[in-house]
Amino acid sequence: MTDTSVPNHAPDGAAGPACPAAHPDAVALSGLQYQQTPFELYRELRRKHGAVAPVLLDGGIPAWLALGYAEVSYVTSHDELFARDSRRWNQWPNIPADWPLLPYVGYQPSVLFTEGAEHQRRAGVISDALEGVDQLELSQHCQRIADQLVDRFAGSGQAELMSSYAHALPMRAAVQMCGMPLDGADTEALVEDLRMSLDAAEGDDPVAAYVRVQERIQQLVADKRRSPGPDVTSRMIASPAGLADEEIVQDLISVIAAAQQPTGNWIGNTLRLLLTDDRFALNVSGGRVSVGQALNEVLWLDTPTQNFIGRWAVRDIQLGGRQIRAGDCVVLGLAAANTDPQIWPEGHVGAQVNSAHLSFSNGEHRCPFPAPQLADVIARTAVETLLERLPDIVLAVEPEELAWRPSIWMRGLTALPVAFTPVVQ
Repeated sequence: MTDTSVPNHAPDGAAGPACPAAHPDAVALSGLQYQQTPFELYRELRRKHGAVAPVLLDGGIPAWLALGYAEVSYVTSHDELFARDSRRWNQWPNIPADWPLLPYVGYQPSVLFTEGAEHQRRAGVISDALEGVDQLELSQHCQRIADQLVDRFAGSGQAELMSSYAHALPMRAAVQMCGMPLDGADTEALVEDLRMSLDAAEGDDPVAAYVRVQERIQQLVADKRRSPGPDVTSRMIASPAGLADEEIVQDLISVIAAAQQPTGNWIGNTLRLLLTDDRFALNVSGGRVSVGQALNEVLWLDTPTQNFIGRWAVRDIQLGGRQIRAGDCVVLGLAAANTDPQIWPEGHVGAQVNSAHLSFSNGEHRCPFPAPQLADVIARTAVETLLERLPDIVLAVEPEELAWRPSIWMRGLTALPVAFTPVVQ
């Protein structure tokens, strides 16, 4: 049986150096400014601290936030200097057992924390399993799922799209790719626990939620060992790399989590852009003229994963003019890096349609091929199908009434209420 506890310390005999005190000018990564207008905070941090800022995580735990495009690219391209194994962290003696960020940083035998040849082996298994997904077939599955979801509210003339569509569609697509049943209380509970573990709201217990996620995926792997099918889980089990069940469980959690929450917010953020930006107002009818541009612009300006924790310094090193100590945590400021004025001449952020953004990270630990392409298929199909089914859809509130989720990690709306002409089924 896999150990489902979430460790909160370095392994025995591997404690890091004495924990450094927080920088006197460190800024807490929390508060209303982060919730609704994080880019103003990024600008202020960049003005005051430059490309790398001292910050405080939950509970006053010190870390560094890499804000610059060049700095984030450097960190993610140099695994020998900034590694993924969180057991290097020099703050473990200060981390309580119920720390809310444990699902992010508590070491697990997952591809997310592996390094070197082991990471290449594990990531290769995921890439091979995902390459087995036929993208045309995935698009057709997503269109069927989208039609089913739209059918539920099309006759009412109104809907709240984040819960009823934007998050529901990639969840169903992800579980179907992995060989789980589309419907049922078990699957819905898994999705809710994934949400809590990745983006906990007040009153949630992300650590307990993550344990339940592990238990459900353990059962899925056991089921697929007995009865394999044409799905990602079965292909991972059958890989010549011979991953142990515990490794497959952890890597499947990474795959499902990445396919569900960020893709849901990508869909929601794109729909918000299309419904609130006059540049798209004349082009969205039918959903095919500017959807691709909107999807790409969102990855630059409202990327679903704002910040990612993180990398840990292998040795003392300078970054962005800061002295980083061995074992320090560096948070990847993906959203800040994407809007770095150093890469946008004259402040024309997002003016170019290209894919040089860091929304899928960079380097050895970037989102493995072909995961970004599969996410694009899911998101594009979701947006296009909704606009085709409901061509006169409009926002049901004023744009300034839309609220962002109170998260420093994810960028997504709490709700996206819309109105449209009711469609008789």
